[in-house]
Amino acid sequence: MYIEVKDAVKTFKQGGTEFTALDHVSLDIEKGEFICLLGPSGCGKSTLLNAIAGFEPVTSGSIKIDGEEVKKPSIKNVTIFQNYGLLPWRTVQKNVELGLESLKIPKEERAKIAEKYIDLVGLSNFKNSHPKQLSGGMQQRVSIARALAVDPDIIFMDEPLGALDAITRMKLQDDILSISRQENKTIIFVTHDIEEAVFLADRIVVVTPNPGKIKCVVKVPLHGYRDRTSGDFLAVRSRIFEIFNMKHDENIEYYI
Repeated sequence: MYIEVKDAVKTFKQGGTEFTALDHVSLDIEKGEFICLLGPSGCGKSTLLNAIAGFEPVTSGSIKIDGEEVKKPSIKNVTIFQNYGLLPWRTVQKNVELGLESLKIPKEERAKIAEKYIDLVGLSNFKNSHPKQLSGGMQQRVSIARALAVDPDIIFMDEPLGALDAITRMKLQDDILSISRQENKTIIFVTHDIEEAVFLADRIVVVTPNPGKIKCVVKVPLHGYRDRTSGDFLAVRSRIFEIFNMKHDENIEYYI
């Protein structure tokens, strides 16, 4: 198994009181899978993502990637956040080249790699623009291009589309799904939107709060282009709604 989370517990101190964010969480993820961590705000899904990414060490239990225990963030993996994280004084081209600079990639090669991924996200006509000249959706495309440019093993995405309007969000969902198929990257994507999870994921990990536990893992049997109005899509979406309203033991795998 590529990513192994075993009996992970994460606690925090709040005003002298110990708060449990993750309660004995176990999860296996295969290489190349698109996993959505789905749940309401405050359920621990971002904490789980940050633990796997190495930003938040677990209090007990273990997390391994490719057999190595996660103790800190790895340069092999990247995280895309909701706030884009672009440098305002850099053009689109130079923002996408940023990670390549840290890898000491030669200038000419850097430019070619950046142009490839700028084209992949549909922004070739804007490569000389600055972030303030772009819409929110376009800025998030730049952050996706920047992440892909360094050829990461894993892409962590923490509600990256949460600040966008509905139309832009759906378009970017289409793009992310298409790119994930082309690039075959392992993606862990945090969301509280059921339809978004069904549209994107190979498997949906349903997380419940107080404390954060995995209620169940749902395999999504939809392949290729996903039609949000199809009967199969709506059946999976309805099943997820049902799961949030039913009592189940955690860590059970459900098949739609």
